[in-house]
Amino acid sequence: MPATKFKRILLKLSGEVLMGSGQFGIDPATCERVAREVKAAKEAGLEICMVVGGGNIFRGLAGAAQGFDRASADYMGMLATVMNALAMQNALEKAGVETRVQSAIPMASVCEPYIRRKAERHMQKGRVVLFAAGTGLPFFTTDTTAALRAAEMNCDALFKGTSVDGVYNADPKKVSTATRYDALSFNRVLADDLKVMDASAVALCRDNDIPIVVFNIRDEGNLTAVLRGEGTSTIVKNDA
Repeated sequence: MPATKFKRILLKLSGEVLMGSGQFGIDPATCERVAREVKAAKEAGLEICMVVGGGNIFRGLAGAAQGFDRASADYMGMLATVMNALAMQNALEKAGVETRVQSAIPMASVCEPYIRRKAERHMQKGRVVLFAAGTGLPFFTTDTTAALRAAEMNCDALFKGTSVDGVYNADPKKVSTATRYDALSFNRVLADDLKVMDASAVALCRDNDIPIVVFNIRDEGNLTAVLRGEGTSTIVKNDA
């Protein structure tokens, strides 16, 4: 894969991606496929850090809707992201990629605590750093975590891997005539309430001039294709 215009990226994966074709839980084969793509991007010279959601195991907002206290439900969701980060760490290490998991909720027996300067050093040494447990605080999504960590790590872009190939003017799974955007401005996303990421994450990326690239991670090889500028995706940036 030829060099890209980005040197350092944050890859945000929804927890649902790790389910594969299942209805819940973690599919090892999917983790291994994603790990191969991350390895290919690493071999192209990119520095990569990752945030993985927890919706395949437990989603705080859904738990609150079922009667859990919202703060407690969010903490449960944060623990689910730690499980996903450990699963991706295992897959990446099996693929020969050196990694570190850092958690915003300290759990020294399992992974490192989140320390920005230490994470920076890991990335400089060529390791993939997986940020787990969200921000460590309830009421914040992993989208916001991804934007925050991308800013803290001075990333050139935030790549959001989902189950759709970009941003549409309507849900393409429900509306057959939905139109995909090639490029959007942050302000357009916020004004039109387009479901790219939550508003705080979009605003944080806008204020720190970090483009968001939305693409379908379920299609094998799509991450490397999008990094080459060949795959289908939508880019959200300030000057779109």
